[in-house]
Amino acid sequence: MHKIMKLNKISPVGLEKFPLDRYEIGTEITSPDAIVLRSFKMHDMNLPDSLLAVGRAGAGVNNIPIDKCSNKGVVVFNTPGANANAVKELTITGLLLAARDIAGGIKFAQTLKGKGVDVPALIEKNKKNFAGSEIMGKTLGVVGLGKIGVMVANAALDLGMEVIGYDPFISVESAWGLSREVKRAPGLDALVSSADYISLHMPLTDVTRGLINAEKFNRMKKGVRILNFSRGGIVNNDDLAKAIKSAVVKRYVTDFPDDEILSMENVITIPHLGASTEEAESNCAIMVAKQIRNFIEHGDIKNSVNYPNCKLEQNSGYRLLVMNKNIPNMVGQISTILAEANINIIEMLNKSKGENACNIIDVSNQPTEGIVKNIYGIEGVVKVRVLALDK
Repeated sequence: MHKIMKLNKISPVGLEKFPLDRYEIGTEITSPDAIVLRSFKMHDMNLPDSLLAVGRAGAGVNNIPIDKCSNKGVVVFNTPGANANAVKELTITGLLLAARDIAGGIKFAQTLKGKGVDVPALIEKNKKNFAGSEIMGKTLGVVGLGKIGVMVANAALDLGMEVIGYDPFISVESAWGLSREVKRAPGLDALVSSADYISLHMPLTDVTRGLINAEKFNRMKKGVRILNFSRGGIVNNDDLAKAIKSAVVKRYVTDFPDDEILSMENVITIPHLGASTEEAESNCAIMVAKQIRNFIEHGDIKNSVNYPNCKLEQNSGYRLLVMNKNIPNMVGQISTILAEANINIIEMLNKSKGENACNIIDVSNQPTEGIVKNIYGIEGVVKVRVLALDK
């Protein structure tokens, strides 16, 4: 019986992908094979030796100790694209909120409660205070052309906007999905200097932290609107406050408010609702459950942030899975141990991602505990599993 620990509420339609006759699921599981979560912060957790995988029902993994997991051979999965449509729709909402002072108008209308027959006249008298502009014909700059960025860019085109995009690492899949009408910016500086609206769609990393700062604000058009549905740390708060005060930034819309942001004028704060739809939560839960099942039962890896995508079609009844540091002669040492034990390698796959590597090896007969112990003795090996596959 495989054990799955939940650290957050996970959509039941995803948990249903774990058959009850083979999986135990709960919040108080001891010695779990896998952990599934959303926003729970794992950094202070002790990772049990039993742990094989961590599955994040969402794209961001900054709440998971990736290095600690990698050092124990624990594969960390996320669900890129599962909530893309939900985030795209909220970004378009943010685009309209940035163009028209809808939020301000709503707040004003609420102040008129109890004024009886005077309400219509007060509405007409004050509506000019909340005037905005139309987005048609304006230029949207999309920074980051992953699945969400591509969907936002294409949707903005449908709304009549001019769209320019920038992503030095755009994937082939994203490029295929991006409309040919989206113009390519030669660099980030060129994009921010020509856009009326800027929408950010990238993960928060050491490279992107504070990417939108004073130097970038100084290049922007006066009156630019900025949408941040990625992560708060991508925009430097101190520099943003100065840009708003100097009227460089007309309005800032973010799904990641903090105390500093909440104190700023001309900021629309949304309480991290990007993926908060029933459909997105279900999609993420289903995807992460399938990924964890495939890894536990077959050793296949898809959408891992710390290990490479690996999939090997079944070639025998026994499979050896070795997670190791990406160092030379690993395959040779494993092969030697198997050969000395008179175990034939039917088929194998070796792939690496950064400092980590994975070996999926289909063998002629079941490796013994002694063989597993010998493989663990190889410097750099962090996890060894023997899988008995259905024939």
